[in-house]
Order: sequence, then structure tokens, then C-alpha cells
Amino acid sequence: MLKGDARRRKLRTASDRLEEAWANLAAQTSALPLRDHPALHGEGLPEYVLDWFDHEQPGDYWAALDVSKTLENISIPALHFSGWYDMFVDGSIAGFAALSRSAATEFAREHQYMIAGPWQHIPWGDRIGTADFGQEALLDTDEILLRWFNHWLKDSGEFAAEPKIRHFVLGENSWRNADTLPVTADYTLYLHSAGRANSRKGNGSLTAGQPASGEAADMFVYDPEVPVMAPGGAVAGSGQFDQAALELGNNVLVYTTEPLPRAIWIFGAPRISLFCASSASNTDFTAKLVRIRANGAAEFVCIGIARSTWLFRETEYKSDKLHRWEFDLAPTSCYFAAGDCIRLEIASSAFPLYDRNPGSDVLSCRATSWDWRRSTQMVFHDGEHPSALYLPVSEGLQ
Repeated sequence: MLKGDARRRKLRTASDRLEEAWANLAAQTSALPLRDHPALHGEGLPEYVLDWFDHEQPGDYWAALDVSKTLENISIPALHFSGWYDMFVDGSIAGFAALSRSAATEFAREHQYMIAGPWQHIPWGDRIGTADFGQEALLDTDEILLRWFNHWLKDSGEFAAEPKIRHFVLGENSWRNADTLPVTADYTLYLHSAGRANSRKGNGSLTAGQPASGEAADMFVYDPEVPVMAPGGAVAGSGQFDQAALELGNNVLVYTTEPLPRAIWIFGAPRISLFCASSASNTDFTAKLVRIRANGAAEFVCIGIARSTWLFRETEYKSDKLHRWEFDLAPTSCYFAAGDCIRLEIASSAFPLYDRNPGSDVLSCRATSWDWRRSTQMVFHDGEHPSALYLPVSEGLQ
């Protein structure tokens, strides 16, 4: 966006800096502090990126840009496109749900439609990450858009029979229809271990049985200097990347079910509830859902994150104190075949998909390596603290 603005304003020096940064994107995350990156500054260059850094908490700045605050002004039908590996999938699906529920008129509420494919943001195709999702993923979106506009602008009626929701099921590699989005994730898998869930070589497990009193907690060290990498690696590419190599790190807790006796399909947003303590005054926890295939491939499905300054902004957060971390993972539609395993990874980073938490009281956008602090992270899963993964199961295991 800034590159385009610099070109339009004929800011040659700023444009050259942005072009140079874009040509070596992976290296830009080591330019610290992030807010002081030279490509973001320059005479005449817009300052909206700096504004984003400067407003890390809810408030008037974001409220003025938040369409969910003005739903009563929207009275038209809408067709929402997104992909399960799109960085904006949360917002796209939340927008569809919000307008279906709270648009200005009943007519508008009844005519919200959503299509969610196995895609990243752009392009909409069959190859995402290292996966080939097959011919069905090559949806003719141009034809759909033409029918949509013909229906509403030419009264053709050719969209009348379309489902409210059309979504691509990962793993099944086919499309399904739905009338509404699931609102609950009610199939519970509890975390277990003998105190060594570190890496996939550890003893972490997921079962439907609740943990017993006295079950040992798991511990790992979060170090901002060597964060756990994003599912797509150093450039945080979107898609179904294999996580097996990443899961060898001791800074990742890994919990896995036994091979499934029968297939299940999940549709919606998984949810996590973790009982955690950290030695840091400010910290993150991430949760990643992974599908384990019979050949050992660990296929990334979706991820979620929470930061203490956000999750506990209305309550008191303290280091070395047990807190309950509850947050959603990104929504998905995913088929687990009989013989597959469900895996949950817990860490404190997924860099550079998410900015690394410095572990200190310095804002991440203003932190240098001198502000980084290692921390000891504890995840409890016993009878009094039943940490769990909640899945929106639509078929199977009922």
C-alpha cells in the first residue's frame, strides 16, 4: 500500500526504500524497532502504518474504522468471499455473520451469502502452500460474480437457488453447503502428559477423558531471540504446510490423539482453554490445530493467538500467577479421515505471522533485542485445571 502511495506522490527515495524492502521481505522482520523501520518513514509518505502501531488497544481510532459499529447503515445484499488460509478469514466470516444478524433491514439480513474456499488471500486456486486441493478448488468465481450482479442489477433471478454458505472441506477436497455458521465448539479433547509434552517426541496426548488430580504440568522456555516460526516458515506463507520439522523444538508443546477410529468433520472455529502461568510481565500463547496423516505428515489446519495485554485488558494480569487463557482459533472446514490423528501445538510465538512478544513491558513495535526477555511458560492440565481443545464437530464422534 505504501509503495503505491509513494509512486502516486512521486516520492522516489521513499519508493526505492520500499521496493528494496519488498525484494527481501523475510529480512525486514529483523529491522528493529519495527516502528522505526526506515521504509515506513519519509517526507510526504502517509503515516497510517505508524498509526496502526501506535494504537494497539481498542479505542476511538479503531472504532472509527470498524464496520461492525455501523451495521444499521447497511441495507443491501452482500456476497462474502474468503479462504481458509486467508489472513483476513476471521474478519470476512465475522462480517458475514454480523450482517446476517444485524443488517439494517430484514431483506438485507436474509440475503447475505458466503463462499469460503481452500485459498489464501489471492489468488483463488488449487495450490496453496505445499498442497494440491484438486480440480474442485478451481471455482469459477468470475461466473459466480456475474450471476450475482445479474441477479441483483438485472433481475435475472439466477442466484435465487444458491446456498447461503458454500464452503470447501479440507481433506475431503469437495464443496458442502450450509444455511448457518456453527456457533459452538462442543466436542472436548483434554490435554494430558507426564510433564514432558515438549516436541512431538514428548508424551503429550489429547483424549476425551478429563485429567486426574496431580497430573504433571508442562513447561517450556520462550525466547524472543529464537521464536517458534510461523506455519509457513520465515515469510509466513499461507497454506497447508507440513509442521513435522517445526514440532521437533522443545519450545513447542505437542498433544496428539490416538488414530481416529472413524472419520470426523469439523466446521467452524475451534476454541482453546488453557490454564497457564508465565514468568513474564507480558506474554503470548498460541494454539495450532494440525492433522496427522498415516504417513506422518503434520498438515497445518488453523491457528490462534492471545496476548496478555489484550486478553486480560479488563482484568488483572500478573507474572507467575495462574490464569485461564480462552481464545478462538481461525475458522475452518476440515475432514479428518479414519486413521488420522488430531494434534494441538501450544507455543508462545508463530513468527513472523505474529510479531514476537518481547517478554518485557516495552511495546513490541518499539522493542529492540535489548528489550527481549526469556520467560518460563507453564501449562497446567489436572483435575482442577482441565486445559482443553473444543472442536466444532459436525459429523462423527457423536
